Amino acid sequence: MLREELVSQLVDAFRLYGYDGASLSCLSKVTGLGKTNLYHYFPGGKEEMAKAALERVNTWLETCILQPLRSKAAPLDKLQVMCDQVIKFFNEGQNSCLWAVLALERSSSDLFHSQIKLALTQWIDAITAVLEEAGLETQLARHRAEDAILRIQGALVLARGLDNTTPFQRTMQTLTSDLLEPKLG
Repeated sequence: MLREELVSQLVDAFRLYGYDGASLSCLSKVTGLGKTNLYHYFPGGKEEMAKAALERVNTWLETCILQPLRSKAAPLDKLQVMCDQVIKFFNEGQNSCLWAVLALERSSSDLFHSQIKLALTQWIDAITAVLEEAGLETQLARHRAEDAILRIQGALVLARGLDNTTPFQRTMQTLTSDLLEPKLG
C-alpha cells in the first residue's frame, strides 16, 4: 500500500471516529494493516498518523483553496472555485471536517490547535483579500470571510446531525453570491 493511500484512509478514519475514538485497532481495521505495519509507516503512533492526516487536509487547503483564491482570476470566479472544491472535498456534505473533529476533542485540540488555527486563519485571510478586491471595505470583508467559514462548518455539522446533505448543498449554492452581495453585512 502506498503511503498516500494510507494517509487518505487515515483522514477518513479520523473524520469519522475522531482522535480519541480512533484506536489503533480501529485504524488497523480501516486501513487493512496490522498494528506493526502501521508503526512501520508511522513510528510515532496514532499522533503521527493524525498529524499526517491533518497535513493532507492542510495540503488540500493550500492547493485547492488558497492558491485559487490568490490567483489572478476575477473575485466571483475565485469564490466559485473555492465552493466547487469544498463541495468535492467534503463529498457534497457527506464528510465531516477533520479540523472541526480534532478541534472539538480536548485531547486532540491540545495537540493540533496551532495547526488548525493557522489553516482557518489563512482561509479567512484569503477570502477577505478576495472580497476587498471585489470592493468591500476591510472590516466587512473580514466579517463575511469569517461568516463563510461559519456557514461551511455549520452546514457540515447540520448535514451530519440530520443525516441530510441538503443544507450543505444549499449553503454552497448561495455562498458566492451572498459573499459578494453589496447590501449584506
